Parts: sequence; C-alpha cells; structure tokens
Amino acid sequence: MSSNQPSVASNQDRVGPTFKEAFWFWLKLGFISFGGPSGQIAIMHQELVEKRKWISEARFLHALNYCMLLPGPEAQQLATYIGWLLHKTWGGIVAGTLFVLPSVFILWGLSCIYVLYGHVAGVAAVFDGLKPAVLAIVASAVIRIGKKALKNEVMWSLAGLAFVAIFFLKAPFPLIIVLAGVIGLLGGKLWPKKFMVFSGHGAAGKNNEKTVIDDTAEAAEHTKPSLVRAVKVCMVCLILWWTPVLLVGGWQGWKSTLFQEGVFFSKAAMVTFGGAYAVLPYVSQQAVEHYHWLQAGQMLDGLGLAETTPGPLIMVLQYVGFMGGWYHPGGLTPMVAATIGALLTTWTTFVPCFLWIFLGAPHIEQLRGNVKLTAALSAITAAVVGVILNLAVWFGLHVLFPEKGVVDWFAVVVSLVAFIGMMKWKWGIIPVVIGSGLLGLVYKLVL
Repeated sequence: MSSNQPSVASNQDRVGPTFKEAFWFWLKLGFISFGGPSGQIAIMHQELVEKRKWISEARFLHALNYCMLLPGPEAQQLATYIGWLLHKTWGGIVAGTLFVLPSVFILWGLSCIYVLYGHVAGVAAVFDGLKPAVLAIVASAVIRIGKKALKNEVMWSLAGLAFVAIFFLKAPFPLIIVLAGVIGLLGGKLWPKKFMVFSGHGAAGKNNEKTVIDDTAEAAEHTKPSLVRAVKVCMVCLILWWTPVLLVGGWQGWKSTLFQEGVFFSKAAMVTFGGAYAVLPYVSQQAVEHYHWLQAGQMLDGLGLAETTPGPLIMVLQYVGFMGGWYHPGGLTPMVAATIGALLTTWTTFVPCFLWIFLGAPHIEQLRGNVKLTAALSAITAAVVGVILNLAVWFGLHVLFPEKGVVDWFAVVVSLVAFIGMMKWKWGIIPVVIGSGLLGLVYKLVL
C-alpha cells in the first residue's frame, strides 16, 4: 500500500488524509498544543473530530480511554494512537514524535537562556496571554465532549462522581477508571438502556457527515493483534529505549550523572500514572533531595518554563535532565553535558510511550467490537469526562486566581471573550492562541 494513502478502511464518502497532509497537521499540532493534557485533548478533539472528521467521536473516546490508563502523557499517546490508525506504524511514529519535537527545541533554548541569563520577561508575558486562551479551549471542549458522551442521567452521575473522587477526595485515577468499568459491566446487564450509549455511535457526524475512521469501517489489517508483531515491537522498542542509556554509561561511567538520569527517568516512565502532576512531587523530591541535580526553587522555575512551551507538561523532566548535566558535567563542558542530559531524559521519557501504543492498541481495537464491553466503555468514557473536567478546573483556578485572594482580571476577560468567540462565532484555535499570546505581550508591555 502506498504511504500516501491512509491505511484505514476509509468511508467511501470521505477520503482520508495522505501521509503528507497528516505530517503537516501533526507538526502544526506540536506548535499549538498548549495547556497540558486537558488543553491538548481539547485541541485534538476539535481538529480531528469536529473540523477535519478524520475520526469519529466514539473512536476518539475509545482511544482516549486506553491512553488515560497508560503511564506517561496521555495526549501524546492519543496522537500516536490516531496516527497509527491512519498510517500504520510510521504514522504513529510521526504523530507521536512531532507532538513533542517542537517543545524539545523550545525548552532546550529556554533552559539555556535560564542558566545563562535568568528569566526572560517577554516569554512569560506571552504565556500570560496564552493561559486564558487555553482555558477557553478546554472549557468549550468539556462542554462539547460532555454533550456527546453523557447521554442520560446515569452517565452524568458517573462523570460527576469521577470529578468529586479525583478533585476533592484525591482518588487515584486508575482506581476511578477500574471502578467505572466494573459499574459499566454490571449496569450493562441490569440496566442496558442506560449504559449502552455508544452502541452503533460515531459513524456519522453532524448533518450525517461521514468520518474517515468510523465505527462501520472494516478493521484494517495492521490493527489486528499478532504475536510475531508484538515480539518485534517489544524487541525494537526495548533496544531503542536502553541502547543510548547503556552507551552513555559505558562512556561516562556507571556512576555518572548522565547514566543515573537515564536509569531514573526510564523507571519514572513506567510509573507516571495520572499525568505530570501526579509524578512531579516524586521526581522533584528525588532530583532535589537525593541526586542534588538542582535546587527546589529551580525546580519551580522549570515547571514554569515547561508550561510556557507547547507539548506535554511532563517535558519539565527534560529541564531536570538539562540542569543535572549542567551542574554535574563530569569531564564534559557544562553545555554539552546539559544537552546530552536533556536529550537522554526526553528519549527515556517518550520512547516507552510508543511501546505501550504499538503493543496494546491492536488488542484495544479488537475489543471495540465486543458488545459486552460497550457498557463498560460507556461508563469509563463518562468517568474520563469527569477527569478532564478536573484538569480544566485545576487549570482554571491557577489561571484566574494566581494567588490566594487575588483575581487576574486580564485572564478573566481574555478567557471569556475567547470562550464566547469559539462557542458562538466558531473562532479557530490557531487565531485564538496567536491573538491571545500577542495580547498578553502587549498588555505586559503597557503595564
């Protein structure tokens, strides 16, 4: 099959994107994916489901449900999953790589500026404008996804309970999803009318418009599980994952900072359930108190730099790797050691993400046709809406109330205008993001 054609069984009424078209979209997404997982999922939903119609609502949520269960950044893994559906393995590699590649270079540049010159006011000013715009994007996405996923009072109740559990009770995210799945399985038997909300859903969009990847298309060959393929995926990913770490260890020594970073962040990649905010306290404690790669204040500054860049917030780990190399260069110059530390950290953080998708996605696709699991997936989807709402509220509180008792009225106004514009006048994401960033810069310069 030509690489210029999508590998999915495309609907006859819609032609799928070519590999080149998909490449440029994923590259663009890498530059505009601000706002953490909630903002990134919102952007992908608007672009892929509503605007381009490359994937149906149900298929998008089906993939999202799986990615939310994995360790690592769920938005990057969702991009990898959808890229894989569209254009096989290389489609997934391109989608997942381009989702983070712009932030790799941007954060490296900001890290260099930070260690050489300190903070850059202009960057912070632009981000002050971006944050309320992302809040508006997230809020509009929660409403749109909620309308389509929460079909009745049972689904609304599950979403509400999930929100309360994670926001107020601080319940572990995997536990919430497992309980939602169990409730869905039981509900499907006892009350199928209320729980089978995604049965046959997703084949058509608004005005009966078809999607490229829908629920009626026959499963493409590459989406079917295979033991031989699974073994190859494990071997290739594990070799790619650990080869740079072992090479650095053999070159710099097994007790060197660079090797320790490779091993530590490889272990972190396997336990980062619940997103960046769930793992940051652990990483901060180890990096600051145990390894002494940087100081506590610098860790907070790094979080601010990571929030300033597009891509997953977990990119803050690249900054930690950079600072560890800078302050413990061994026999290298600080800049060379810092750059290697940053790249090695990023490599060991994201290569495992491709393993989880390429190994597990074929089995998740196989479950899509299992009628018995439809009720469970419907319940899990409702719970995921509650979790996304939790991320949106958390982000909103930090944007609108940066300090206790302080209201950022500039952020309030920008977010309201952007929200109304997107919901009522259908403003596009790119104009909103660029316009808000420029507005933030002008606002700070005027003040």
